[in-house]
Amino acid sequence: MLLLVDLDGVVYRGTEPIPGIADLLTRRSAAGDDVVYVTNNSMWYRADYVDRLRSMGAPVSADRVVSSPRATALYLREIDPGLERVLALGGPGLGRELADVGFQVVMAGAAAELVVRDGMDRFEASGRPGAVVVGLDPELSWERLAVAATSIRAGARFIATNRDPIYPTERGLMPGSGAVVAAVEAASGVTPVSIGKPAPLLLVEAARVAGVDPRDAVMIGDGILTDLQAARAVGARCVLMLTGVSSRADVEALQGPNAPDAIAADAAELEAALARLSAG
Repeated sequence: MLLLVDLDGVVYRGTEPIPGIADLLTRRSAAGDDVVYVTNNSMWYRADYVDRLRSMGAPVSADRVVSSPRATALYLREIDPGLERVLALGGPGLGRELADVGFQVVMAGAAAELVVRDGMDRFEASGRPGAVVVGLDPELSWERLAVAATSIRAGARFIATNRDPIYPTERGLMPGSGAVVAAVEAASGVTPVSIGKPAPLLLVEAARVAGVDPRDAVMIGDGILTDLQAARAVGARCVLMLTGVSSRADVEALQGPNAPDAIAADAAELEAALARLSAG
């Protein structure tokens, strides 16, 4: 059975592992399940997740971590094999994932140059990128926004890693990738293709990595509006964990096709739910 496992709110909360989950995933992997981790977070490179998950005792390899930047890179390479130059508006992990699949990557901060055209000053990318990929950019500036929007108006594809409006941190809720995407969308007048949950493409790419039809997967997540909706979008089953952002009352209020296939409050309940799903 393919398990598509969300990270924050399922495997860990912040810096703290959720008790029993890593051990359970290790047992499921040893019994033959394929565990692929999926996350909307666009900040980090796969190796960062591998180190963190290994330190918690979870089964992991680099090819079994599919973040929204990784899925974006795989999606772009698949739909446009001839694409060479990509402009990235986001953190360093985004640029590294794009480079890993062979793109020439220019980060928006390094690409901005002031040119004069038709008597007007404007920021443009040096060279013309074929795609602009936007994620969470903690160093967002007017110049970075301008070069991304100008490139899109000039014909570059516009891809959003995800549209999460907020990003939880130790300092509270901060603007997420979706806030940056919204700014680029407003400035360019173009609506992007979105990869991350609740859009289906993150789970589609994760299932492709495992060589499994996404309809045969089980999504393990904690978000009704992200994990559950993405699972439904690809036809996968879903176990909704109560260890993150969703409360039992929230989940039990869902009816019919909107309800998850199982609810789990902890590792023991998750283990029982997976046993039922694998038997059925």
